[in-house]
Amino acid sequence: MPELPTTAVAAAASRPVEPPRTQRQLSRVEVADIAVRLFQEHGYEATSTVDIAEAAGVSRSTFFRQFRSKDDVIFADHDDLVARIEDYFAATHPDPWLAVCEAATMVFERFRERLEIVRIRDRVLRDTPVLRDRETVMAIRYERMFASYLRSTVPGVPPLTAIRFAAAVTATHNFVLRRLIRADDNVGPFSLATELAEVRRFFHPDAVASDSEVRSMGDVVVAVFPAATDPAELARAIEERLRTQAPR
Repeated sequence: MPELPTTAVAAAASRPVEPPRTQRQLSRVEVADIAVRLFQEHGYEATSTVDIAEAAGVSRSTFFRQFRSKDDVIFADHDDLVARIEDYFAATHPDPWLAVCEAATMVFERFRERLEIVRIRDRVLRDTPVLRDRETVMAIRYERMFASYLRSTVPGVPPLTAIRFAAAVTATHNFVLRRLIRADDNVGPFSLATELAEVRRFFHPDAVASDSEVRSMGDVVVAVFPAATDPAELARAIEERLRTQAPR
């Protein structure tokens, strides 16, 4: 093999060596989005953690640092939202009842911004019973956060009132979110702010409407229940009332 001229060797030696480019580390939510698409394409049970790690370009050890199991992947959004709500509740709010409604709205807006992947995830959830059970547990997690916040910030609030309010807010949010996710052309606009304002006035009659509630006021649904109504039954009844009043 012919030798390089001395000048060429010197030039090559003096040329700065560029460091190897490293791939940007994907966030938990980005890895989860890749996993959700794999679940849709191949099925949840048929997709392994190895498949997800390879598709996301991460090692198995990195995957398990981000997620405890495959089940956790599909709820990555919720983990981030719970942390955001905890930070939100740590601040002082003049109206705790409104603060709970605003926290529910934070969840709704996050999913509305990511509607394409949220719709894919919804289809995966509906096709996978074990994940539907986890989704129910996640809803209970929000309810408990909301009720705990009210009990710690509203002097003298009866514990059951806080629990019922949290259940009603969660049920209302879930109903409106499902309509957004599964909407078709004949479904009219539905305002989460309006529905949550009605829930708030039912439990807190002297509440003053927020600016967003005033802007979104339209038809409202009034629901009256006995004081002894079980929180779970209350949530189901409110959702059923909303369903019967929804535009067709």
